[in-house]
Amino acid sequence: MLPYRHPKIFSGRANIELATRITDYLDLELGERVIKDFSDGEVWVKFGENIRGVDVFLVQPTVAPAGNLMELLIMIDAARRASAARITAVIPYFGYARQDRKDQPRVAITAKLVANLLTTAGADRILSMDMHATQIQGFFDIPLDHLYSSSVFIEYFKAKEIEDLVVVSPDIGATRRSRAYARRMDAPIAIIDKRRPAQNVAEVMNLVGEVEGKNVILFDDICDTAGTLVAAADYLKKFGAKKIYAACTHPILSGNAGEKIAASEIDEMVVTDTIPLSQKNRQISKIKVLSVAELFGRAIMRIHNEESISSLFDTTD
Repeated sequence: MLPYRHPKIFSGRANIELATRITDYLDLELGERVIKDFSDGEVWVKFGENIRGVDVFLVQPTVAPAGNLMELLIMIDAARRASAARITAVIPYFGYARQDRKDQPRVAITAKLVANLLTTAGADRILSMDMHATQIQGFFDIPLDHLYSSSVFIEYFKAKEIEDLVVVSPDIGATRRSRAYARRMDAPIAIIDKRRPAQNVAEVMNLVGEVEGKNVILFDDICDTAGTLVAAADYLKKFGAKKIYAACTHPILSGNAGEKIAASEIDEMVVTDTIPLSQKNRQISKIKVLSVAELFGRAIMRIHNEESISSLFDTTD
């Protein structure tokens, strides 16, 4: 007999599309909840069904604006006060992950702060994907399951049967991830040496490896302003690269990032649905969305059934 009653999945307002795909995959109904904003901007949450003794999963990426994080915290608190047996915060995109250390004086380690807030609110465990820095898992004093999107991307690109392929790391920090992709796709690797003279500004410095006459894939976890990927694609083209593909788990695409991708040397940009695209960015033909709903659905059921999910980790070591 399972220690928890059947699971119920609820969604905040940040990515209802993904939550619906997850419940469709699991052949479940998305839980009823009411979320309202007062005229001054305060958020109000109420669950529309009984969750006493239930295994509750709350789907909400903590992408900007900060209200999405606040909404998740309030949902967790409401579920705790409604006597849910266990509360799992399903955070497809863990926001503030880039603030994971004191890289200069007098700054906050906001990723740790968010971990503390989620725990204090009443979350019993966390399920997330492709955190910007894997060590963030250690910021939590509750269990955290970390999924990887690599299986989704690799399946997609293998089906394309790209010849003369080289996997390119867009910066030094992504080398380990890119090396794992290259190994699994049986392709060589190249590395771009990049520095940031200012926040959200990428400057390409050097290239290690050979891309002339090759088709390349750039893998990254977050695409915010698209500066890194666009600069890398332009740089690779100068070195004789043929087709340039880019893959990114979390398509933040702030500001005019979508337009920059559309006008860049990138031939195709593949992203997941951890963050919903704006209506404007959905119209960009270069951007293709792959769903991670099945991966999250399988993880949710294994967590509920107290089964191992290590086979879903698909680690990039």
